[in-house]
Amino acid sequence: MAVPFLNLGRLNAQIRPALDAAYRRVMDSGWYITGPELTAFESEFAAYCGVEHCVGVGNGLDALALLLRAHGVGPGDEVLVPSNTFIATWLAVSQCGATPVPVEPDAATHNLDARRAAEAITPRTRAIMPVHLYGQTADMDPLMDLAAAHGLAVIEDAAQAQGAQYKGRRAGALGHAAGTSFYPGKNLGALGDGGAVLTNDAAVAARVRLLRNYGSKVKYEHEAAGMNSRLDELQAAFLREKLKRLDEWNVHRREVARQYGEGLRGLPLQLPVVPDWALPVWHLYVIATPRRDALRSFLEERGIGTMVHYPKPPHLQDCYPAYHGHRLPIATRLADEVLSLPMSPDLAEIEVAEVIGAVRSFFQGPV
Repeated sequence: MAVPFLNLGRLNAQIRPALDAAYRRVMDSGWYITGPELTAFESEFAAYCGVEHCVGVGNGLDALALLLRAHGVGPGDEVLVPSNTFIATWLAVSQCGATPVPVEPDAATHNLDARRAAEAITPRTRAIMPVHLYGQTADMDPLMDLAAAHGLAVIEDAAQAQGAQYKGRRAGALGHAAGTSFYPGKNLGALGDGGAVLTNDAAVAARVRLLRNYGSKVKYEHEAAGMNSRLDELQAAFLREKLKRLDEWNVHRREVARQYGEGLRGLPLQLPVVPDWALPVWHLYVIATPRRDALRSFLEERGIGTMVHYPKPPHLQDCYPAYHGHRLPIATRLADEVLSLPMSPDLAEIEVAEVIGAVRSFFQGPV
């Protein structure tokens, strides 16, 4: 049985009538930028995450960069970032003219390690940007304590964790502010690109609203050198419909993760580790093995889709040559060993069983 890594067409077909109705609402309104759909979505998503303000922007990278600018981060400043993350986390820092300072993760959870973060702080450090990797939040209390002790901002990269909880609070409400992405493959994904800023700080929200709209509150009057980064009406309308189903979809992801955990237990590979305080939403189900490449080829020969998140860490990318000499062994090892198995709210039990059976066959040989 072929099992795709992710089939967005199949997933969206489940709610096609609602998406069609959303399209017609926007089409008939004649209002396509910063209109009532965006205002409604911002209010609804802020309430869902448990924060006062949500500001829709063009994508997740813009969300992080705008937040850094709103917090006054710029040239000469340093921002602590995970050594293993999608490069957008680093690029947001670079776009502000600041310097990303990589911090190695906890080897079990793959999320930012507060103890190592403490060792990386210098007089130039202005912010910490933890990533809630794979749909599980970082351990935020130690990071917030560290930030308070040094007067730093904590900006969550919550792009993979819509709905995830940390000690009963949702991702996006755990730091001073958060940026998230609505890239189509996310737990809450648009039918195009999109992102949002989340915060309880009214001044930060107002600054982001200004900067996302060319630095303008009044048409043709520009207070700051802003940018054009606005979540459009059509994507906001689609996201409103998907938000209604997000919790249901996340419950299904948890069930798939439970089945994987039970079915793969006892094999010579690293399974995801979930601390007691975490309630993940399983954006990805990531295993690790030194035999990753062979396992991936074996699964692909059987029609089972996989992905590697991420095959080359940011410090080894061509756009960051100054970091090539950095010794970041945990990030480098993870890049060589991690493998993401199929994960989706519409993954059927028989498909999960097919994946489990194939992985077990690789390690144990034919029965």
